[in-house]
Amino acid sequence: MNDRDLAGSGQRRAVVIGGSLAGLLAARVLADHADSVTIVERDRFPQGPRSRAGVPQDRHTHVMLESGQQALETLLPGICAEMSEEGSPRVGLPNDLVAWQSGRWNRRTAATSHILTGTRPLTEWVVRRRVLADARIKVLEHTEVMGLLGNAARVRGVRIRERGPDAARRDGVALDAELVVDASGRASHAPDWLAALGAEPPRQETLETGLAYATRLYRRQPGAPEFPYGGIHFLPNPGQQRTGLLLPAEDGLWTVLLAGLRGSEPPTDEAGFEDFAGLLPHPVLRDWLRTAEPASPVHGFRNTANIRRRYDLPGRRPAGFLATGEALCSFNPTYGQGMSVAALSALALRDALNGQGGTPTTLRVQRALSGAARQAWEIATGADRKMPGARGSATRSTLLDRPADWYLGRVQRRSCGDPRVGAAFRKVLALSAPTTSLFAPAIARAVLFGPEPPAPAEPPARLE
Repeated sequence: MNDRDLAGSGQRRAVVIGGSLAGLLAARVLADHADSVTIVERDRFPQGPRSRAGVPQDRHTHVMLESGQQALETLLPGICAEMSEEGSPRVGLPNDLVAWQSGRWNRRTAATSHILTGTRPLTEWVVRRRVLADARIKVLEHTEVMGLLGNAARVRGVRIRERGPDAARRDGVALDAELVVDASGRASHAPDWLAALGAEPPRQETLETGLAYATRLYRRQPGAPEFPYGGIHFLPNPGQQRTGLLLPAEDGLWTVLLAGLRGSEPPTDEAGFEDFAGLLPHPVLRDWLRTAEPASPVHGFRNTANIRRRYDLPGRRPAGFLATGEALCSFNPTYGQGMSVAALSALALRDALNGQGGTPTTLRVQRALSGAARQAWEIATGADRKMPGARGSATRSTLLDRPADWYLGRVQRRSCGDPRVGAAFRKVLALSAPTTSLFAPAIARAVLFGPEPPAPAEPPARLE
């Protein structure tokens, strides 16, 4: 890769491919380093918090982890308050969410972490409203990128065309830029575009379990019995291949997500959806469904593989091109990491362009972006690698993985009943603390020598 400086002054133009969360936040950062930033988006943005075709998974349950909230606040001060004002609920863990994990119910103790559980369209709309209020950022809607301009040494922009019935007959026009950031999602065409320039596409790592999931919105029926929980979660593990999740959303809505591995996929018809909930280890979620009214169709989704494109490794790739968001690293959505990693990646982009870690060369900045996604990748693939039927190039483990897996398995079991271990484990899952924090002496003593708390047979209705 050509190590040219990405910082500096003068007339600098940046293009961001994709106007979803990762693209919006990248544009916000680039606006402080370029004279103009143009987002190229295939869709037309809806007016308000509504779904759009370019984000097929936005009808499903999403959460913003605590690390993502902190990153958003750094980039867009006050944004989390805006989300709350628009109705995004704030759920405390573990007290609000009754959770089945590792064959037992978690103790409900005081919250040590919080998630925002508004729908993906709401989150994206609030962020889009703030980012596009910046006059330095422009959007080309209903426009697609056909390829990169430049050569194997340096990208000089993109070729674009307006979408429509006769788009295939048009050659497109050049949109010049000194920096192009690919935030087009897991279906990114950038590897092919780089190859067309004579550059080297990134090596790709994959791991998939065949997981499929289905989501439906509900409302509580008037007069329904009081619900003692802020949500319900059945977490997956190798012995528990079906997952269920109930969380509050805005406007009095609740999202219900059901998931299963290959061979245990949830149906998308109404009766089958509710029957599948009855296959979970406890009937609490199925019973809740019987007190609620459907507020949407059942939507299915199957594109759940973990995919990492190794732009961070040396290779014959051009200066002036970066990848972020799911164009760089996409995760099994059941772990709820994607939106938070998008925010953390934007923060890493800001810090790298500001010179943290050295002169902001293309490779150095790309490595910072890849580093922002690394812990989420290790959590998702570390869990999925143990699932029956896991496939892909990232399924291989080493001898060093075995003792770590044994220890982390004990962490997970102890976290259900030990408040100190639980708090440390949640911080790691929320991407707010490194995995190494689970090996701190106090945590290690509790994990290795602490007693195994008794497992309640019923979900705990009261906060301890």
